Amino acid sequence: MPDLLLELFSEEIPARMQKQAAEDLKRLVTNALVERGLVYEGAASFATPRRLALHIAGLPARQPDVREEKKGPRVGAPEAAVQGFLRAAGLESLDQAKIETDPKGKGEFYVAILEKAGAATLDVLADVLPQIVRTFPWPKSMRWGAGSTKPDTLRWVRPLHSIIATFGPETEDPEIVRFEVDGIIAGDVTRGHRFMSPDPIKVRRLDDYMASLEKAKVVLDAARRKDIILHDAKDLALAQGLELVEDEGLLEEVAGLVEWPVVLMGAFDEAFLEIPAEVVRATIRANQKCFVLRHPDGRLSNKFLLVSNIEASDGGMAIAGGNARVVRARLSDALYFWKTDQAALPDYVTDENRARPLDQRLAKLQALNIVFHEKLGTQGERVSRIRALARALAPLVGADPELADRAAQLCKADLPTEVVGEFPETQGLMGRRYAALQGEHADVCAAIEEHYKPQGPSDFVPAGPVSIAVALADKLDTLVGFWAIDEKPTGSKDPYALRRAALGVIRLVLENAVRAPLQTIMRQHLVVMAVPGLDPAIQAQTLADDLLAFIHERLKVYLREKGARHDLIDAALGENSDDLLMIVRRVDALGAFLSTDDGKNLLAGYKRAANIVRAEEKKEKGASFDGAYDPALFELDEEKALAAALFGASTQSSAAIAREDFAGAMLALAQLRAPVDAFFEKVTVNDSDPAKRLNRLRLLNGLRSATRSVADFSKIAG
Repeated sequence: MPDLLLELFSEEIPARMQKQAAEDLKRLVTNALVERGLVYEGAASFATPRRLALHIAGLPARQPDVREEKKGPRVGAPEAAVQGFLRAAGLESLDQAKIETDPKGKGEFYVAILEKAGAATLDVLADVLPQIVRTFPWPKSMRWGAGSTKPDTLRWVRPLHSIIATFGPETEDPEIVRFEVDGIIAGDVTRGHRFMSPDPIKVRRLDDYMASLEKAKVVLDAARRKDIILHDAKDLALAQGLELVEDEGLLEEVAGLVEWPVVLMGAFDEAFLEIPAEVVRATIRANQKCFVLRHPDGRLSNKFLLVSNIEASDGGMAIAGGNARVVRARLSDALYFWKTDQAALPDYVTDENRARPLDQRLAKLQALNIVFHEKLGTQGERVSRIRALARALAPLVGADPELADRAAQLCKADLPTEVVGEFPETQGLMGRRYAALQGEHADVCAAIEEHYKPQGPSDFVPAGPVSIAVALADKLDTLVGFWAIDEKPTGSKDPYALRRAALGVIRLVLENAVRAPLQTIMRQHLVVMAVPGLDPAIQAQTLADDLLAFIHERLKVYLREKGARHDLIDAALGENSDDLLMIVRRVDALGAFLSTDDGKNLLAGYKRAANIVRAEEKKEKGASFDGAYDPALFELDEEKALAAALFGASTQSSAAIAREDFAGAMLALAQLRAPVDAFFEKVTVNDSDPAKRLNRLRLLNGLRSATRSVADFSKIAG
């Protein structure tokens, strides 16, 4: 079957746009073809710094023929209706229509049989592709040349130079899909590497296209470019007895900057290794898109790797040397920043902080009144809130309150430092380094860095008590603050990363087995914040409830990703469940119980009882069966046995829950299985005697109450 090869060759495609652009090209073309009845066998898209390419395999040569029956008016209908039908169906007279009898006995109707022959796929492509090119969804695009002042001129990410569009079977020379866009005529000619092979290249289909580009020093597949870079980088490092510090994000970016990757090694003065390794790496990565190397013992090396886009005649010595000069200049700046941050700030020196440069930066942060948010005050005010909250949280997580307070005091002090100003990604890390240099406790130093974490589902979770206290305080202050000023996430928008903050709270609590009454903590912190316009006495509880519900929603997502059943989470999650650790333990115990025969059968019995009670409540609007049943009205042994079992199971499960023994509570409920089965086998609930009927309904309602103390069984599927 025929294949399509499409290439859009332009001046440049920024690396950050390439992956999405390739996906968009494939989606737009394949969707357009499928909508027109052209189903394909497979599709693959590619991107380099100069071209987008698409290959679609196994397309039919023609669209399928279409036969459609269009039902018209009833025979004998008014003339206006008949004429409207003829126009809509494209018929000249009723002689071209059929008469069919309606199967539902509604009489006879006119029916038009519309047959349309499928068009050649080549023609469909010529119709579809120009519009896709014209409306391609670039995040940013431009017009160029003489027609750039016209509003209908083609817009592209950078000037579009040529288009390849060929279509045909593997055994024959493909045909060119004939179309043009703003004077660019589709053909079968492309160009290779900008410098090493700029001559025209005629291509036919994917195999010879990729092979021809390879000869012309272009690796079309981004994944292969990444593999080449990674493999060559590791080999070069190994040859020097070093290891590559892998960086997936940088690898992705660099692979989008080159069509013919050539890995080279450069070096900088060892004196720069005085700078923290993370700063060296950030400097080299941000400014030169280079990879750093380390010794087998983990020490950073003074060598680095860069990726060139050409094979230079001198083996890359000039390119590596040029990059090394720039790296040395950048590292000189970083070294200056590093030393400056360790020196005193004369304007902010006091008798207390004279030997503490980081405290002087904190004084600067407070003196400058740097705004955190216009409605939530300055960074200095935020630090004060985090300190108070960290001190309050410290006993709950086993941390020393004094150390937690000190770590919270310094946790934002590195923000006005020179290094963090130049490399914002080093915030926290530099605070830890500077704190260590001025002799702070090791737990304080660790907490300054770790209080930002975790920042995602796979990020490191602090385990030290002081770090946990400050990290929780930082995230809870963020959540409570933005809730107080009504800046909540909406749909896909979350400008203040509040979902991430909530997930951070969840992971800190669960992965460190922290027992914390979040609702109470958040309500109290809302009062402390004293947000203008917020009446704590009236609104604090409502806001805390709403914020807890938001955390519950994030908890559901977290647990579902861990494999927990959504219905069990709902069953274990009450409105006031602010102890997240207990929720998870309840879910685990509930899952284990329902995997047993006792659990499955009790659930079935519960469902039957709940359905009966619910049905009776609906029959008698406003009826309630919450009252106590009367043992004197029991006639059958099965009624008495169920009542006794309910009393015993409720007592035992309540005691187990008080001990936080959820497995024990489930085991107590398991005793109900046999008496529930026997009750339904022998007892008629809706007895003709109203008193017996009410008593039995109250007994079944007692079963609902007994299970509800453990979990809401009504939310469990099955």
